[in-house]
Amino acid sequence: MSDAPQATVSCRNVWKVYGPKAERIVGTPDVDLPREELLEKTGCVVAVRDVSFDVTKGEVFVVMGLSGSGKSTLVRMINRIHDPTAGQVLIDGEDIMRLDEERLREVRRRKISMVFQHFGLLPHRRIVDNVAFGLEIQGRDKTERTATAEQVLVSVGLGGWGNSYPDELSGGMQQRVGLARALANDPEILLFDEPFSALDPLIRRDMQDQILELQRKLKKTMIFITHDLAEALKLGDRIAIMKDGRFVQVGTPEDVVAHPVDDYVSDFTRDVPRAHVLTARAIMHDSDGSAEYAGDVAASTIVQDLLPLVADEHRPFRVVDDGSQIGVVDRTAVLAAMIEER
Repeated sequence: MSDAPQATVSCRNVWKVYGPKAERIVGTPDVDLPREELLEKTGCVVAVRDVSFDVTKGEVFVVMGLSGSGKSTLVRMINRIHDPTAGQVLIDGEDIMRLDEERLREVRRRKISMVFQHFGLLPHRRIVDNVAFGLEIQGRDKTERTATAEQVLVSVGLGGWGNSYPDELSGGMQQRVGLARALANDPEILLFDEPFSALDPLIRRDMQDQILELQRKLKKTMIFITHDLAEALKLGDRIAIMKDGRFVQVGTPEDVVAHPVDDYVSDFTRDVPRAHVLTARAIMHDSDGSAEYAGDVAASTIVQDLLPLVADEHRPFRVVDDGSQIGVVDRTAVLAAMIEER
């Protein structure tokens, strides 16, 4: 029996093709034609090409890419806003393409919530009623749903704003309402489709911190779409780089920064401060057992925090994970990691 954690969300060979008789070109050589040639020949456009991945319970999985890469189309197939042309989307092992309308509504109401770039608030409803809207659809008692909505508003930093209306709130506050609305149903899975791209940089950073803080408390399964690498590196347990409808590379933030698989990924990560992303785990090496150690460091310690430890220390440090030594890091390795060159 496998010890691997069961996936909460699984995509298996998922395609999305727009156009007449789209299913006929799935898996054919035509899909590799330039977009203009494919459109002229078949009348079709390929948005997502044979994508497969798993997201485990409590993981933040970030999909990033440039405009037109297919990332938003992909996330919208997870709750069947768009239906895949081919492939499977599994939620806790259940193929959502096989669900009847009633069961699909149930999954959407109770298992999955989505936060969009555009807030989509109901302008003539109070904030507390906007947040409670999903609970109202579920048929919850008004007293219960109001109490739940007010509690969730406190969790996103909007306690006391429940009786206000959307046009009385700033853009950042409105996006917090959108987040609260998604959380109110207590979903297992949260989908984010570039939710912060319309916000100014300071508010955007504040919202990212809010997501991280909520995730520490709630441990939701999150799939987050962005075109911003810094945002992906900050939020993601794993990152998928998407180009032309395909995943180019999937890995931890440090994997993607330290070991880009091709020039496309390398160009994305070229200006990333490596010392802010790489960890002791990424730069460690095996011990020959002969050294005297200066001490222990956690495998998750970032290079920037290692630098003051090794600055005047010639002895190596043991790299420890779950109480066990997994490698060694020394001043040479830390200084090498500070170099930005590929």
